[in-house]
Amino acid sequence: MSSVPAALDAELADLLGAGWRSDAAALAAHAGDGSRRTAMPLGVATPADRGQVAALVRACRRHRVAVVARGSATSSTGAALAGGAVAVSFARMARIREIRADDRVAVVEPGVRNGALQRALAAHGLFWPPDPASADDCTIGGNLACNAGGPHTVKYGASRDNVLGLVAVTGTGDLVTVGSATTKDATGYDLTHLIVGSEGTLALIVEATLKLAPVPAARASLRALYDDATAAAAAVARIMAQPATPAMLEFMDAASIRLAREVGGAKIAEAGALLLIEADGDAATLPHVLDALERAARGPGLRALERAADDAASARLWAARKALSHAQRAIAPAKLNEDVVVPVSRIPELVAGIEALAREFDIPIVAFGHAGNGNLHANILYDPDDTGQDARARAALPRLFALTLALGGTLSGEHGIGTAKREFMRDAFDAPTLAAMRAVKAALDPDGILNPGKVLPEP
Repeated sequence: MSSVPAALDAELADLLGAGWRSDAAALAAHAGDGSRRTAMPLGVATPADRGQVAALVRACRRHRVAVVARGSATSSTGAALAGGAVAVSFARMARIREIRADDRVAVVEPGVRNGALQRALAAHGLFWPPDPASADDCTIGGNLACNAGGPHTVKYGASRDNVLGLVAVTGTGDLVTVGSATTKDATGYDLTHLIVGSEGTLALIVEATLKLAPVPAARASLRALYDDATAAAAAVARIMAQPATPAMLEFMDAASIRLAREVGGAKIAEAGALLLIEADGDAATLPHVLDALERAARGPGLRALERAADDAASARLWAARKALSHAQRAIAPAKLNEDVVVPVSRIPELVAGIEALAREFDIPIVAFGHAGNGNLHANILYDPDDTGQDARARAALPRLFALTLALGGTLSGEHGIGTAKREFMRDAFDAPTLAAMRAVKAALDPDGILNPGKVLPEP
């Protein structure tokens, strides 16, 4: 295993003190991420402020050593792996610097956990809309790096839509301040939204100014069961075509429904597809919004529709969706969790294609997710210790991506690319487009030290 150059080791020890470690225990603790892959870093830096981040990047650049940012390492794509690089943990940079309720903004450091921020904002009657399933574990820096979303994206947008400005350190070790604390800004290039979603390959985010929303006064839900995915997708199109925007619009295919019922214990009838629909707003208008969504949900192929008018009843309706993660773990020790996206009208073809792949490769594939955005999580379930299953799962993956792209879709809606989907970027983009991306990378990281081997394939 490679080691940190002695001169760099001494320089980082002097800069960071106890915030620099290269012992075996520290390296092992920072070797993996949510993708279940592992890659041993050279050392672990835990800076306390932006100045230390800039200084350590400059030091690593001088010694030609790569740098990889890590939040809580929930990435499912290998984006946080720091093999042969210095892993930069933002665990000590986890301060909420400001909550300016009058401006509806919060200024935070990258190590703040999403759930902790939400709890702090609740006291002000505000929330930050991106709400990934890992909210209690994932960090704001990680959310921004991957442009994370969640169920609320359909109404409120993903991370990129809810950030106003950043302070970041480029691959040259320079601090750049981009964006502002205003919701309108037509000044210069929009580097804020370029850095968001770049998975730490363009710059390391050291501070973010986030756009907040008021907590809705009330919520209510619908659960609609359909004969098949075609009927459910037609309902999604009707729902999204009328003025009342749902706060959440989630889809479950037939395999998800069976899994939630038979393994997760959810109380749900057999059906070909399911939609979970949530509305939010003030108590006076919410019933009218829910009525509009219910009218749109009704149509050919509807088997049953259940309405929940309060939080407790809504929680019961959402229990089936929440049961899926546990149910998947019960039938397979591992999964390839891909978050592909297609135009809403192509959801039936995507689901049909996923079902065909499951039959062809004789392996369970469960599809559910954020129907209002066309963003479905296709979970290929398998046993990695079974060589046959492992091979079939790996063979099904490129076919899933090919299907998605053929339907006019894209490789990721919220997980990002990392190492897992890097080679498929050639299928998603033509050579001139990839060359333009590489030119941007070279401008901000001329020596290629920031998270190398991620996102962009080799030329």
